[in-house]
Amino acid sequence: MTIELDHGILTGRRRAPADVPPPRDERDVLVVEADRRDVEEHRRLRREVFVHEQGLFGEHDHDRADDDPRTVVLVARTVDGQVVGGVRLHPAPHPSTESRDLGWWRGSRLVVRSDVRGAAGVGAAGVGAALVRAACAWAESLGALRFDAIVQARYHRLFTRLGWTTTGEVDLRGRPHVALEWPIGRVQRVVEATKSSLGGLLADLGGSGASGFWGDDGAPVPGSDLVAACDAIVPSMVERDPEWAGWCAVLVNLNDLAAMGASPVGLLDAVGARDASFARRVLSGLRAAVQAWDVPVLGGHTQLGVAPALSVTALGRTADPVPGGGAAVGQQVRLTADLGGGWRQGYTGSQWDSSSHRSRAELQALGCVVADLRPTAAKDVSMSGLVGTTGMLAEASGVRALLDVEHVPTPTDASVGDWFTCFPGFAMVTTDRRRADLGELPAFVTSHPCGETVEGVGVGLRWPDGVVTEAVRGPVTGMGAA
Repeated sequence: MTIELDHGILTGRRRAPADVPPPRDERDVLVVEADRRDVEEHRRLRREVFVHEQGLFGEHDHDRADDDPRTVVLVARTVDGQVVGGVRLHPAPHPSTESRDLGWWRGSRLVVRSDVRGAAGVGAAGVGAALVRAACAWAESLGALRFDAIVQARYHRLFTRLGWTTTGEVDLRGRPHVALEWPIGRVQRVVEATKSSLGGLLADLGGSGASGFWGDDGAPVPGSDLVAACDAIVPSMVERDPEWAGWCAVLVNLNDLAAMGASPVGLLDAVGARDASFARRVLSGLRAAVQAWDVPVLGGHTQLGVAPALSVTALGRTADPVPGGGAAVGQQVRLTADLGGGWRQGYTGSQWDSSSHRSRAELQALGCVVADLRPTAAKDVSMSGLVGTTGMLAEASGVRALLDVEHVPTPTDASVGDWFTCFPGFAMVTTDRRRADLGELPAFVTSHPCGETVEGVGVGLRWPDGVVTEAVRGPVTGMGAA
């Protein structure tokens, strides 16, 4: 990836009209990922500035981050190939990140060549700011959920002007430094894109029969032990991957029933397709799923000559449905998930397929997990991701949730950033009163406590060093407490 620096945007300098030649000393600069030669030039610049010029280090400033194969170096190059600055990005130097990427990254060794700092065309703040902005963008592209830095106090203003938040003061090597954090909004963006409009849209639809279950994954049917759930598949997914859409329509609805502790009775489907051939592909995926779970299709509707569309309604039974809004302050947050499988082809980072390889017995066992746990509250992790779904549970319960990043069960082949925001196949967020007995869960399911409920709103991510960053800053749906 290459980021071209627009001086007017990144350095605040006004561009001259196109017909006016630039000053003689002005240099256009590109920020790029360093090749081997660039890395050596960056290290040479570091020695020149941090060792010889500033005396911060003795003979060298080499550290463990230089030896970490995950470390990324970005350099600022002039158009004639000269490296005039650089910066590193790497997992934070903490014991918990040595063998695992928790999504906690740090920027360090920001350096600008001394002669460029005094040049008329490109000032130190210009190149430095460009490198910092590029590092922030790069960290987010790597899936980071936390990105921080410790910088010399004299550069504090540069970072705060770029939008960084001050978190503390540090004395390093006898020099005043400032700890700063770049606000990463990945989870908040997912929440806003998928759930934030629901409160206003659905405010007039609250049924009196669903008292205590408003906004849940399923709806108890008044006067019966039935639970109904309904989900539609995104039309673009139906168009792109009709067989998978048919499978997922069954998966997500049965997960909704499972989140309520309900056993499935049957399904109703509604299919829209441009022609019979396309409808056949959608229905083949749906057919494979109902056969895999052994759940009957009770009826439905098929419409041809229309844009692709698919929705399924599921019916289940339970005499004691588990609410999504049943948590209270001081309870334990738990994630119970099937970490098997891998990313669905074509959906890397967004859809984890843990179901298509499972046997009928295994799939049916998953449907009993919440009923066996008997939690105070439960939500099926869906399109708003793990953190967004936790926020929905917290909102419905009138509490705030803290997730301990280090303790969240995560597949080996998924980054924490992707896992926290993807559709995970089968994953249930629950709360309980800190009991140790989990009952008989399937052997292939992972279940761990990974947080707690406290007073407040939203969801915070608690890191191994005790710092809490805000992932969801307020209500997710606006629907309020159930």
